[in-house]
Amino acid sequence: MASAFNNEEKKLIEKYFGVVLDDLTPEVFKKERKQLMAKYHPDKFQHFDDETVMEMATERFQQIQSLTEKIDQYFDGKVTLSLEDKIRRDDAIFAFDQLRIEIITNDKELKYDMFGTYYRWLTFGDSFKIPDSSAFLIMEGEHRGHQIGYVETIKLFLTFGVNDSVENIVTWFFQSIEGRAKSLIIAGKKIPVEYNAMLMAIRRKAFLQLAA
Repeated sequence: MASAFNNEEKKLIEKYFGVVLDDLTPEVFKKERKQLMAKYHPDKFQHFDDETVMEMATERFQQIQSLTEKIDQYFDGKVTLSLEDKIRRDDAIFAFDQLRIEIITNDKELKYDMFGTYYRWLTFGDSFKIPDSSAFLIMEGEHRGHQIGYVETIKLFLTFGVNDSVENIVTWFFQSIEGRAKSLIIAGKKIPVEYNAMLMAIRRKAFLQLAA
């Protein structure tokens, strides 16, 4: 198995093929590869009659040739993917039982608006089903911070299965706290209140495997 694509190789893929690795299809790859090999073949630079130009052309051609060989292996399943590559794939599978999340906020009303019922808000041990999913949250508790002014940490656990959309869960979560939470702690790591940051944090922790 070849090693995973490094950051430099990923940048070259985007440079030469016009899309990031995740969006590169075998059809586009084959078409663009043929054009690249023709465009950058050293024979096309012989008319310059310059040794330096020929060396540069040969080096670039070899770079492209090496890169395309590795992409070929990638499409054949012979390249080891990093976790970051795996969690971005469409065939990635995610699930987690009780993923700990903490919401830090100055907004006294946030927990009421997120989890409120006609009678009360969630308290320790209560569960809340996330709309349009089978995912649910269990309240661990909440506590006041020690900073000057009102600071509260809402602690909860997120549970979801392989049939739940991580994107839908994060969309609901993000829309519920956007502009109202100071920051998040997901599985012990501080995360900004940004959709992509939240999505990647949950994906990293909840990744199971790629679909067979």
